[in-house]
Amino acid sequence: MEEFINYLLQFGNLNKQQIDLITRKATEIELKKDEYYWEAGKTVRQVGFLTDGVIRVFYYNNKGEEITRYFIEENHLILSGNTVDEVFTPSEYLSAITDCKLVVFSKQNWKDLSATIIGWDSIIQKIITKHHGEKIARRSELVSQDGTERYLDFIEKFPTLVNRVPLSYIASYLGITQSSLSRIRKNIR
Repeated sequence: MEEFINYLLQFGNLNKQQIDLITRKATEIELKKDEYYWEAGKTVRQVGFLTDGVIRVFYYNNKGEEITRYFIEENHLILSGNTVDEVFTPSEYLSAITDCKLVVFSKQNWKDLSATIIGWDSIIQKIITKHHGEKIARRSELVSQDGTERYLDFIEKFPTLVNRVPLSYIASYLGITQSSLSRIRKNIR
C-alpha cells in the first residue's frame, strides 16, 4: 500500500485523512505466476495498481496465436475502460508473468474516492497522461525499426524486464519469431 500512496504523492498532495480513506477503500491482492488479472470477454469490476511483479497484456489473433501487446511493470495503474462508470469487457488478457502484488479498488470504492477527495481526479489524470505517453512512445518506435534495433531499444527501455520475461513473450512483443530473437541476441553479444 505504501508504494501506491508514495506514487500518488508524486502527482499531487494528500492529507492524512485522505490517505487513510484510500487505505480503507483498497484491498491488497497477490497473483501467482500465470494467473489472470483479467480475461477477454469477462467484465472488469476493479481498478488496480501493480506494486510488485510483471503483467503481460496479450490477445489471440485470427490464427489463434498469442500476440503480446505490452508489459505492465511496477508502479502502473491498471484502469478498466475510459471511465469508471463504463461497463468494461476487455478483448485482451492480463496475465502475471511473475508473482505479482496489486492494490485494487472496486469500481464503487474508486468512485467514492473521486467524490470525496478534492484533487483525486486531477492526480489520476496526470498518471493516465504519463502512462499513455510512455505506451505510445514505446510502440511507435517499433514500427520503423528492424528486429535488432527493436531488441536493443527494448533492452534500453526495459532493462529490468529482459531477465524477468520469457523470450517468447519478448519476441511476440517485438513482432519477430523466437528463433530470430535468439539469432539477434547471439549476434549482439
